[in-house]
Amino acid sequence: MIFKATRMTVAALMLGASAFAASAEGWQPENPECIAPANPGGGWDFTCRQVGKSLQDLGLIEKTMQVVNLAGGGGGVAYAEVVNKRGDDSDLIVAGSTATATRLAQGAYPGNTYDQVRWLASIGADYGVIAVSADSPINTLPELLDMIKNDPTSVSVAGGSAVGGWDHLKVLIAANAYGVEDVRTVKYIAFDGGGEAVTQLLAGSVQAFTGDVSEAKGFVDSGDVKVIAVLSPERLGGEFADFPTAKEQGIDAIGANWRGFYAPAGMSDEAYDAWVSKIGTLYESPEWKEIMAANGLAPLDLRGDEFQNFVSGSVNQIQNISKEIGIIK
Repeated sequence: MIFKATRMTVAALMLGASAFAASAEGWQPENPECIAPANPGGGWDFTCRQVGKSLQDLGLIEKTMQVVNLAGGGGGVAYAEVVNKRGDDSDLIVAGSTATATRLAQGAYPGNTYDQVRWLASIGADYGVIAVSADSPINTLPELLDMIKNDPTSVSVAGGSAVGGWDHLKVLIAANAYGVEDVRTVKYIAFDGGGEAVTQLLAGSVQAFTGDVSEAKGFVDSGDVKVIAVLSPERLGGEFADFPTAKEQGIDAIGANWRGFYAPAGMSDEAYDAWVSKIGTLYESPEWKEIMAANGLAPLDLRGDEFQNFVSGSVNQIQNISKEIGIIK
């Protein structure tokens, strides 16, 4: 992959080195802790453990990060714990993702809202894709969406999440951006995982597939599937470089299954700024680029206020689409 951080001048590299030193020598957590809002294994657990280890390996934190698995409620138990019991803990960070934003948008964390915490930074993303079978006459995203506009019953889109889940929302984001007036007309069929959804695509039971880059890649390599759009701001690099974006086809649709962190709302400004700096310095490191490549993470570098605004925008967008399709009132 081609990562933004690799395109740096010598001056930027020197600046990065000085920032690294400053963040390493500045504020330090006394007992660094990361909550993974799920059982061991999976994305949130990976986010905490890999970032915690890397922060220490690079000297950005002085003590070992304690990882606490706090499963329940699709992340809701951990969110409530942070908001209600640990609201001023400056040593604590929590793994989050697009799933966190989706559940907040849909009211799945009763009584909790996205602005009850402080959003720190992203560490990468797995971008959404929309694909068709290799022998499909459809070759572009506008062609598919025109079919949906003209006759919604003619197209069924398969995904590996439940109705209202992230796979479903990705195709609705694209349809909404293209001007489909009533996204409820988009026929989405939920399957138990992306693999089963692709199987139905290849069987001809559905006309399109919505999933993530990482799960579509193997089917592209085998010659079974063609990706007609990646929901990323610009083309991905390396082995994904041939996949066209929705944006270059005139459809401003971004669907990033981002991974990152939030923190207690009462965390001190000094601690917040330090955590943002440490995670940012980690993101820029060659070591993290290798970890991203090995784990299928694409570039998404958002920090501090920029990340806070990104999450706010994501929650509002998901909320609006969820209302349109009747997931929430």
